[in-house]
Amino acid sequence: MGTRFSYRKLAELTDRFAAAATDLGVRVQDRILLYLPNSPQWLIAYLGLQKMGAVPVPVSPIYPPRELAYLLNHSNSKTIICADTNFGYVKEVLAETRIERIIVTRIADLLPLAKRFFGKIFDKLIEGSVRREENVFFFRRLIAKDRPKAPRVEMDPKKHIAHILYTGGTTGFPKGVPHGHLELLSGIVGVREVYRSCIQGSDHTLIMPLPLFHMFSQDMVFALGLHLGNTVVIAPKPNTDALLASIQNYRGTLLAGVPSLYRQILENERLDSYDLSSLRYCWSAGDILPLEVSSRWMERFGIPIYQVYGSTETVCISVSEPAKKPAPSSVGRLIPTRMAKVVDPETLQPVPPDEAGELLVSSDYSYPLGGYLDNPAETEGTFVEFEGRTWCRTGDYVRINPEGEVGFVDRRSDLIKHKGYRVSAGRVESVLQDHPAVVAACVVGVPDPIAGEQVKAFVILKGDVRGVTSYDLIKHCRERLLPYEVPDYIEFRDMLPKSKVGKLLRREIRDEEKRKWGGA
Repeated sequence: MGTRFSYRKLAELTDRFAAAATDLGVRVQDRILLYLPNSPQWLIAYLGLQKMGAVPVPVSPIYPPRELAYLLNHSNSKTIICADTNFGYVKEVLAETRIERIIVTRIADLLPLAKRFFGKIFDKLIEGSVRREENVFFFRRLIAKDRPKAPRVEMDPKKHIAHILYTGGTTGFPKGVPHGHLELLSGIVGVREVYRSCIQGSDHTLIMPLPLFHMFSQDMVFALGLHLGNTVVIAPKPNTDALLASIQNYRGTLLAGVPSLYRQILENERLDSYDLSSLRYCWSAGDILPLEVSSRWMERFGIPIYQVYGSTETVCISVSEPAKKPAPSSVGRLIPTRMAKVVDPETLQPVPPDEAGELLVSSDYSYPLGGYLDNPAETEGTFVEFEGRTWCRTGDYVRINPEGEVGFVDRRSDLIKHKGYRVSAGRVESVLQDHPAVVAACVVGVPDPIAGEQVKAFVILKGDVRGVTSYDLIKHCRERLLPYEVPDYIEFRDMLPKSKVGKLLRREIRDEEKRKWGGA
């Protein structure tokens, strides 16, 4: 709501929160669940907890009670920081968790009094009902009191955890990923160093519409925002018109998004009414950026969309170089703090140069107790030891050319085995999305006793399109794909499953098809 915070004010509020948390009984390496939407409170709590040596555990603020209870118990969090709008879910799971204290904040807590007043009068602020209880504390009151600073904590990079992030799991519940302080900083500093020469400190404004509990968002906010002294505009949620207004009103020069967000911007009927001429650098992560989207963006705004590639397990892996236009399918070069190998996924032996294989990533800064939190089975399948170091199996198929450029082929789980060939789901999706009538596409393999898997596409058409059939789309694909890559089936849908950060969830579609074909 247009309220600005200086770095001095942010530091003061961070110190106050660290001191307040210490007074409440939070101790070094205690785990605290951040169940908050994007807000200044999120940043203050995250930094304040790390400053006092505690471990923030950021999660999606829209998790329902079942997942919330799991996350609280699995992370062994005894403190939760939530918004008043999801306080009801917290109360619902208290009996089945070990929660000792709840810190509640309203989204408007840090707004000036006048803005809070007019926000209520004009019904601009959604508020939840919170009752005063013995173990419930209010964020605004905690940071209002001037307290002695929290004691300085010497962090041991070989022992202390910086934060725990959660990522998708094969068992239906998310997997916890602990990062050490050096590991976390190595990714942030790696991104910063690639762009330091062209993004000078304090000259830029980063627009951040993505949720802060995601590793990509943290990389961008800390690497190109706080580390370089730039302004960061945090959006509570990714509303396209609000995002476009923020770029215009704050003269945003930097933008971080996911492919679906860039497509929504390009498809926005009111795009021409916004002035986005201030944009200088844009980044995409989380999924394959369709060539059609990047080409349209370049044509419309005259600037490329750069790639950031990484995972929750490895933090950042590679970024596009600012001095050159990103090549199709390229996800840039390795950041200076990362090492990589491309191997045969069955033998883990290196593949010949320029040949596709599974990407393994390592770093000198990896957390020594790495792996998934209390999940040895998943850890054993993802983290492997050889050559005296730990390597993370990304599950992604890539090529690395002699210049060190990483070319993304597909996620291992998204490669379709069709008649002895490996078909890239992402490549087929990209071709489908090049069709002028297609908004989005999802491609998966469906079981077939002869071919192994058939290629099936799920497609969303633009709302004003009429008369486009599966025959038209298959003809379009035949002109652009190899014969074995052309979809065998096309199904039209009104929507496709997306994650909380806008990433296409092929796994849900794939599981749905397996159940369907398994029962046939």
